[in-house]
Amino acid sequence: MIKLRAIRGMRDVLPDETPMWQWLEGKFRHMAFRYGYQEMRLPLLEPVALFERAVGEATDIVSKEMYNFLDKSGEHITLRPEGTSGCMRAVLEQNMCYNKTQRLWYQGPMFRYERPQKGRLRQFTQFGVEAFGMPGADIDAELIFMVRDLFQELGILQHVRLEINSLGTARERSQYRQELVAWFEQHRELLDEESLVRLEVNPLRILDSKNPQMQEMIEQAPRLLDFLEDESRQHFTTLCQLLDSADIPWRLNTRLVRGLDCYTRTVFEWVTDKLGAQGTVCGGGRYDGLADLFGDKSLPACGFAIGIERLLLLIQAVSDKDNPLWHYRPDVTITSELEDGNIRALLLAEFLRQRCPQRYIAVDCSGARLKRQHQNALKSHGQYIVTLNHDGAIRLWDLANNQQSEVSDAQLAEALQQASVR
Repeated sequence: MIKLRAIRGMRDVLPDETPMWQWLEGKFRHMAFRYGYQEMRLPLLEPVALFERAVGEATDIVSKEMYNFLDKSGEHITLRPEGTSGCMRAVLEQNMCYNKTQRLWYQGPMFRYERPQKGRLRQFTQFGVEAFGMPGADIDAELIFMVRDLFQELGILQHVRLEINSLGTARERSQYRQELVAWFEQHRELLDEESLVRLEVNPLRILDSKNPQMQEMIEQAPRLLDFLEDESRQHFTTLCQLLDSADIPWRLNTRLVRGLDCYTRTVFEWVTDKLGAQGTVCGGGRYDGLADLFGDKSLPACGFAIGIERLLLLIQAVSDKDNPLWHYRPDVTITSELEDGNIRALLLAEFLRQRCPQRYIAVDCSGARLKRQHQNALKSHGQYIVTLNHDGAIRLWDLANNQQSEVSDAQLAEALQQASVR
């Protein structure tokens, strides 16, 4: 017999967990709409060429991590590994920025073939926000404001810190790259195997290395900030001033980079010390060069993405107590000691749902003894237990006040209507 299991790196979200997901997704939606962003729903499948062009064939995402295959028509397609490229594709394809700007958000599963670990799965979920058609540092700051407000709403702001940097323009970064490569060549004997590969295809990513034997050499490497020209320097200065004006603490991290040519100027991350190695909770930045890779029209753009699984781990790690909103809790559980109790209970439940549409009403159809039904109902931490007794009476048990009373159908509905809803 074959024992069926989920594919490695792809986990089920069980009913005990989904209320917390729904609670968090509601926070995302509310915050995005507060800031004037509209929802996009993007396909899971995209052409492989989209990410080869946007992300780069030399990156780990494209060369090692994408789930790509030929479909029945012979088209080379992939499960999306990230959301920004697909969002840009949709904006350009639908001509959404013709004489206007766009503020968009999306949410959904992404797929990358990598070694699964806590906070990093092969199927993971992202909340992403993208802004198109706005070149100034003000929109960069707005994105950071939104993340700050979201983290404050979630009660984790004191457990994260903001790190920022500027990558300048493609020309400035090209000049910096030459100096950086020369520096690493001088210290080639200190580079590990991965860094030697990156030296040829993506030298800026060497700055991300966590190899302790390379840290001192990396710290002494040239800084990209020193290669910025006046316009890029002013862009970064304006961003810093806006963050200071909004009382948002930030830390300059000159090693915070993106190794792709489409990224320009602002990059930022919100990081935490509460999750071990998986410390990045939110990453974002400006990618004005991405549209140029798909055609001859330039389109300034910036955005950020948050991994939902990792964010949930952080929320749970720093929360003092269980939030009742993280659990499904029916207001009323209907139990019965009658032989035909299921039918009577279902009809009563439907009557109450029509009279009290704001109430969550569950029916115990297990056929278990009444004591067991009550035990199960108590575990759900609801407000009321309704019991259909042998003599035909309906008994209402108010759990908060530990009071029981005999009621009619109409009296039960009236009591639920008048009681406060959690």
